[in-house]
Amino acid sequence: MLSDIDIAKQARLLNIKEIAEGLDIDETEIEPYGHYKAKLSQSLINRLKSKQDGKLILVTAINPTPAGEGKTTISVGLSQALNRLGKKSVLALREPSLGPVFGIKGGAAGGGYSQVVPMEDINLHFTGDMHAITSANNLLCALLDNHIQMGNELGIDVRRILFKRCLDMNDRSLRNIVIGLGAKVDGIPREDHFQITVASEIMAILCLADDINDLKKRLGDILVAYSYDNKPIYARDLNAVGAMAALLKDAINPNLVQTLENTPAIIHGGPFANIAHGCNSVRATKLALKLSEFAVTEAGFGSDLGAEKFFDIKCRKADLKPDCVVIVATVRALKYNGGVQKSNLTSENLDALEKGLCNLTAHIENMRKFGAPVVVAINRFLTDSEKELAMVEKACKDNGSEFALAEVFAKGGEGGISLAEKVISACEKKSDFSPIYDLELSIEEKIEKLNIEIYGGKAVSYSAEAKKALAEIKALGFDNLPICVAKTQYSLSDNPELLGRPHDFTLNIRDLRVSAGAGFVVVYTGNIMTMPGLPRVPAANNIDVNEDCEIIGLF
Repeated sequence: MLSDIDIAKQARLLNIKEIAEGLDIDETEIEPYGHYKAKLSQSLINRLKSKQDGKLILVTAINPTPAGEGKTTISVGLSQALNRLGKKSVLALREPSLGPVFGIKGGAAGGGYSQVVPMEDINLHFTGDMHAITSANNLLCALLDNHIQMGNELGIDVRRILFKRCLDMNDRSLRNIVIGLGAKVDGIPREDHFQITVASEIMAILCLADDINDLKKRLGDILVAYSYDNKPIYARDLNAVGAMAALLKDAINPNLVQTLENTPAIIHGGPFANIAHGCNSVRATKLALKLSEFAVTEAGFGSDLGAEKFFDIKCRKADLKPDCVVIVATVRALKYNGGVQKSNLTSENLDALEKGLCNLTAHIENMRKFGAPVVVAINRFLTDSEKELAMVEKACKDNGSEFALAEVFAKGGEGGISLAEKVISACEKKSDFSPIYDLELSIEEKIEKLNIEIYGGKAVSYSAEAKKALAEIKALGFDNLPICVAKTQYSLSDNPELLGRPHDFTLNIRDLRVSAGAGFVVVYTGNIMTMPGLPRVPAANNIDVNEDCEIIGLF
């Protein structure tokens, strides 16, 4: 089979104006970025406000292998299949980060014959949103350090600066640094830190903002530091809001592209789910709902991360109610959860598969707790044996779960027809969606609720640093916010070695930080890093440009 990029290069793309026209979008309501990409305008959003929403389908997954399990591929293939069945479907996805593109996991444009295109653009610079977010983040940092250098009128304590610089790249050397070295004019020496752009609060704010005014308010609410007399310092205190908003004025608008089968796709925002809230922008999802009968969107990593945050943060904030949840499962991920090493996942192993099926059961049960109908998508890989697939199907039947074998990687929309039919049927059922916890609970009670109900843990422990941060957050009056847990994606617990369905473990809280602008409290567990590192052999080693200036080696 051809590589993803070779398949993408053979695609017959429609001009983006034709894609927009198919959605009844006027030419004046888009801003083209070349022939195949466009920004969708605020005027379009305003025009569609009173239009009835379509059905909302969330695609999530079981706990993955390090290579990922094709959640985006399933999302693309499902949307294509819905259109093949005569249903008007629009896809809403996150923008890829350069970190995984050049690291280990790869891009986030789908794969095989279920991709969003132009995949090279989408996986790399796209329309510049990531750069705008990075620039706005680092402008705030520059203004903060400049304020300190120029007399520090606010009395900012350089030992208590909370806001970090960012870069959309895996670079472990930037996690902990010292800045301001050199002469007096080179700044005040202090410890500083970088995180990857997708973990930045600016990313979360962009994804949760309703419009430019809401964006500006949220930017102003960013807690950046404390003063020497223990007063909170916000971005608005540094007069940073206007300039940051100027850098983000285009980035706030969602991006329109298409799939290999010319299904419309809105791609916007890209927070990771293991260290951020893992969903595309509210504006993108709401536009997809207005423009279609079935809006297909996804949440990052397993349902314990992305789906939980989609429900408890995004849906709560944006008043969204999913009509169906699709859980992506693969034979290889289930064998991984059964203890098989990544290098041996292509060999049939029924014993390990049976052992790992408890992970699928956990995710099904967890998603049912939110009240929306659930369908399991068994994403087929070429190495899956018929016996293995039959075992997964039996497990779904034993759990009373609707399921479908999906072959969208190899067959595109055609390979997702059965899944699409199951999803349509599920959407006809009543969804009794509700978040898993109430905002009135204390932060500790919210964490305990998640640990017991979703992760399967028994107790929660707090480091001394976490206890101090918790007291400060409560003193500022932010204990009524939802929580965003940063933890490993490979386990339901905070320990990546505890695979399958661990029970009665202790969830270890290392630190807490309030993202006041985004509107949630970030809870850091274990040794989760907000600035990843590159693997021993980065994917970047295989990427090149040929003499015709075509990118090669990109998946």
